[in-house]
Amino acid sequence: MSLDRRALIVTGLAASGVSLAAVPGLARAAALPPADGDMALGSPKAKVQVVEYASLSCTHCAHWNNEVFPEFKKRFIDTGQVRYVFREFLTEPYPFAAAGYLLARRVGPARYFEVLDAIFHQQAAIYESQDLWGGLLKIGKGFGLTDEQFTAALQDKAALDAVNARVEKAAERDKIDSTPTFFINGERLVGAQPIEALATAIAKASQAPKTKKG
Repeated sequence: MSLDRRALIVTGLAASGVSLAAVPGLARAAALPPADGDMALGSPKAKVQVVEYASLSCTHCAHWNNEVFPEFKKRFIDTGQVRYVFREFLTEPYPFAAAGYLLARRVGPARYFEVLDAIFHQQAAIYESQDLWGGLLKIGKGFGLTDEQFTAALQDKAALDAVNARVEKAAERDKIDSTPTFFINGERLVGAQPIEALATAIAKASQAPKTKKG
């Protein structure tokens, strides 16, 4: 399931030597600090921050997005209880995940989450077709991109370098080695969490005293 060679996608993970082996969980008591490339939904004043590291090529991430996220958004983001932060990560097939992020960034911040949702919903069909390029191109056209604009987006080396830099920092800083991984006010939860597990973690975080900075 390789992308067409026109995409010129390389990920830099293997070349950089970043290890995705299992690492110890992090013990945190406060919301994660901002990171380059963060995309967020919800009120910045929300008491609870939920950070999700996910990959567009991860089937577990797609399931969580398609089956759990709508209820999560309705119950917690739309009501102002949670500030949801999405952070990009890459899993196999790396080129597909990287290309999807380049596409979403090219469409623009205002519709970034719409592009991600479209890719997650079409992921299974795209994998079955084995036409990763064609599947993403169809999505890109649905968001108004021409063939030329789509190709240019996937050949944007600076944008790809930025994706790789964010992924490498995630592996180093937050010890991400699998997706999805969530941080609820800094407390780590690994795997596609059911809505009630998230609700319990959010309730706990909302009742915890704020940790003083510095």
